[in-house]
Amino acid sequence: MEKEIVIKSLKISKNTREFIDGSTRSAENLRTSYVGLGTYKPGWFWSKHAGKQTGKPSQNHIGYVISGSFVVKSASGEVQIVGPGDAFELTPGHDAWVNGTEPCTALDFGCNQKHKND
Repeated sequence: MEKEIVIKSLKISKNTREFIDGSTRSAENLRTSYVGLGTYKPGWFWSKHAGKQTGKPSQNHIGYVISGSFVVKSASGEVQIVGPGDAFELTPGHDAWVNGTEPCTALDFGCNQKHKND
């Protein structure tokens, strides 16, 4: 029987990745979706710290910035800044990096397809 209520902690997740610069991201699968929580240090770049570490291209991302900000660049070269309170969706092939000297903390969401921490 499937659980009607699923609760998991991102603070004590066994699915936590530490990037080469010390930034962290944890993710937990729920019944039909996953939720990720990342704290990215100043100087963190998706292409440099996540893409090279995982060997994967960037995928579609849906998220919400809690604090700090990111610069995001689409595959076609469009550039935007996302900051506290902003929800965002990025297409595959994007890059993102922490904007400024403050860490960026953000949530990301997606459909549960045996999600791995990327």
